[in-house]
Amino acid sequence: MTIACKVNGEYAQNLTCQLDAGQSVFADASKFRWKTSNVAIETRLSVPGGNANAAERPQQSGGGFLKAAITTATEVGKRALAGQSLAFQWFTPGGGSGLVAFAGELPGQIRVIELDGTAGWRAESRAFICAEASVTYDISFSGFNLGRRSKQGYIFENFTGRGTLVLGGGGTLVELNPAAYGGKLQVHGGAVVAFADSVAFNVERVGAFNAQTAMTAVFGGDGLNLITLTGDGPVILQSTLHREFEADEHQGESTANPMRQGLLGRL
Repeated sequence: MTIACKVNGEYAQNLTCQLDAGQSVFADASKFRWKTSNVAIETRLSVPGGNANAAERPQQSGGGFLKAAITTATEVGKRALAGQSLAFQWFTPGGGSGLVAFAGELPGQIRVIELDGTAGWRAESRAFICAEASVTYDISFSGFNLGRRSKQGYIFENFTGRGTLVLGGGGTLVELNPAAYGGKLQVHGGAVVAFADSVAFNVERVGAFNAQTAMTAVFGGDGLNLITLTGDGPVILQSTLHREFEADEHQGESTANPMRQGLLGRL
């Protein structure tokens, strides 16, 4: 049974979840806003998902305690690399149903995604708001070369399994499928919120190196590289950029060519 969620507002949205008996959610520590008094809050270092509490249960033999401690330390280290909080906050109701509310890091919109076990999602580290306890959390590294070429060093959070996943982004969110646009989208680095595992992430040079691309590199804010998302699956983009991308963008001016109405009709 999925968790009942209600998104409030048009801009600077917030999310209220109703937790029934046997249901729990975990969240980034910075995303919690309020709860009813019967919802318990607990901070854990353990890995969310299927065996989320395994690292915290006493181990009787076979070096289980040491193995659990190493596993927990590894997961904490990966979250630190991703810029995420070192621990998660867990919320569980007692004595009936309870409510707990969350909001994103930036004023913007929220998307509630229901994972059915057939496909996962990758999200940039600040997009994650909360997820059902049955959702498995991990870190997905884009690789040194991709990180260097994109200037920001992408490390994604990966969500798989079954259950409710909630992501947020700045400003207005738009959901696109690269398959509807020739199989590829070229995206400003700061606009990426999340994408399904069926979509491939890459970084590509925009055109050959010449006077025009040199001007783009110096004054256009994005340099010579753009993020490319290819394949067949949903992609979520945001209109408000994170601060480090905004700093790059404000170094120069950019112009946009209007799209034909036929393409706009697919949005």
